[in-house]
Amino acid sequence: MAFLQISEPGESPEPHTRRLAVGIDLGTTNSIVATIRNAVPECLPDSQGHTMLPSAVQYAEGGDVIVGEEALKHRGDDALNTITSVKRFMGRSVADLRGDTEARYNFTTPNGDGKGSLKIVTRHGAMSPIEVSADILKTLKARAEESLGGELYGAVITVPAYFDDAQRQATKDAAKLAGLNVLRLLNEPTAAAVAYGLDQHAEGTFLIYDLGGGTFDVSILRLSRGVFEVLATMGDTNLGGDDFDAALAKHAFDTWALTRALSPAGQANLLAASRAAKEALTNADVATIRVDWGCGFDSKVDVTREKFVELTQPFVDRTMSAVKRTLRDAKLKADEINGVVLVGGATRTPSVRAALEAHFGKPPLATMNPDEVVALGAAIQADQLAGNKSGEGESHLLLDVIPLSLGLETMGGLVEKIIPRNSTIPVAKAQEFTTFKDGQTAMALHVVQGERELVSDCRSLARFELRGIPPMVAGSARIRVTFQVDADGLLSVSATETTSNVRAEVTVKPSYGLGDGEIASMLQSAFASANTDMQARALAEARVDASALVTALSNALVVDRALLTDTEHAALNSQIAHLKSLAEGSDHRAIVRASEALNQASTEFAGRRMDRAVREALTGRDIEKIV
Repeated sequence: MAFLQISEPGESPEPHTRRLAVGIDLGTTNSIVATIRNAVPECLPDSQGHTMLPSAVQYAEGGDVIVGEEALKHRGDDALNTITSVKRFMGRSVADLRGDTEARYNFTTPNGDGKGSLKIVTRHGAMSPIEVSADILKTLKARAEESLGGELYGAVITVPAYFDDAQRQATKDAAKLAGLNVLRLLNEPTAAAVAYGLDQHAEGTFLIYDLGGGTFDVSILRLSRGVFEVLATMGDTNLGGDDFDAALAKHAFDTWALTRALSPAGQANLLAASRAAKEALTNADVATIRVDWGCGFDSKVDVTREKFVELTQPFVDRTMSAVKRTLRDAKLKADEINGVVLVGGATRTPSVRAALEAHFGKPPLATMNPDEVVALGAAIQADQLAGNKSGEGESHLLLDVIPLSLGLETMGGLVEKIIPRNSTIPVAKAQEFTTFKDGQTAMALHVVQGERELVSDCRSLARFELRGIPPMVAGSARIRVTFQVDADGLLSVSATETTSNVRAEVTVKPSYGLGDGEIASMLQSAFASANTDMQARALAEARVDASALVTALSNALVVDRALLTDTEHAALNSQIAHLKSLAEGSDHRAIVRASEALNQASTEFAGRRMDRAVREALTGRDIEKIV
């Protein structure tokens, strides 16, 4: 007799078989891989018992690639070939690079012309940040498969909430290169909320303060009955513990009054010593920065905690400004936040915790390891996406958001926002546009990202064309443009002419993205320039309307000149010339008034044209047949 294998709906047909899935926190300073074992999330250690893998890669002689702690040992003696903090370079161009700490590498571009995505010159050749990140991910993948005893089904990889499309796509490409099946890209603050909420069984409104080695994010989430809803997010893709290290390094360099610039190896050694001092100052009142330059020569300087706070306060202030703006975006006050969850090793800095406690009136929550919480949350999500859910009690729903508005360029260089920032993803929104000129058979579409009103002040993401539009009178065609953002935060755009169903689409995959906190600065710029932007938009719209009116009326005067007396014809031409002159100026109110006056003056002419058209249409036709 044959037996049927019975399983609950939605469960694996083999009750004792689970798909091997992991969560990966691909960090600037350290990376971690975690999984669910025996219904508990845990970080996977290496053979020495270390869960954290330093995000360092050495391209050694003989073709060897060394990752982790061993690579980190060579950042002083082989600085140009030992890459650290590569996350800061993801999705960036050479033109985006700023700061002395990034000058220790030799950069190039695919064509060597300084344009496009950057590459780092090593003895193994020019390596892109994607390739360096892939080497880190390969090591984490190997660790997981060895620990779990099988091949991975997939991984959830975390990214800063403020990573743009290019940076997210670069992360996905790195994972693909490492042989990983990406189940989802998950925002780091959201992953932390998942781990904290499920571990502590917490409900309410929480602020996630995520200060890592190279990036900063702040998000506000509402946790309720297994639903994790992101209310608002903000951050800086180029702010983190590395900047604290750099501030200490600069203080030491200035104190020693060294007479020449440091070599790449010298920079690496100074930064390493500064990082060690920073970590010591978490618990100590004084720490020493000491660098051995070789040949029996070294330099050292003592740094007090008070001096460290003074040097790093500008960075803490930048994070608190983002915290306050995020509260405003979520329409919440500080006392409405149930708790502040700390994420990232840099949150161990006493001045960071003191600033948060002063603002919220209560100490931040520190019940979970800030270094591991993101990876643990990613592991929980990976386990669910892999289909390993064993009961309804483990079910949870993530409702994440996009950080910046997405839209299209319209006439006059204006931005028409299609998806506003802080919209929940995945999301799809559509809007109809039309043609500007008679007989127009093609339309160029320019996709942009940002909060400003003018295209020139926003970030260009992609351009594509819709061709084959049936020739029609201006304004008659209906072009439906649809924006879709998937669960990973990646964008695709399509355009369709509704009468002919002619269609064009583009998946937004720019070669490099926003850097140096550009997203945060774009928001700050939008807030500061709101009035200026409104004036600029009003002027651009007035000019577009005036141009359309002048073109239409000028064409009508050529076709139906006989319907006007010489005096009427001269008067309309005079008003047209006056409107053209005003449109070259900057007074949008004057342009609007002149347009309204010209519209009113041409009303009688429009009526005569209509009467003539009707007469011509009815001439010689039987009135009974028409009725």
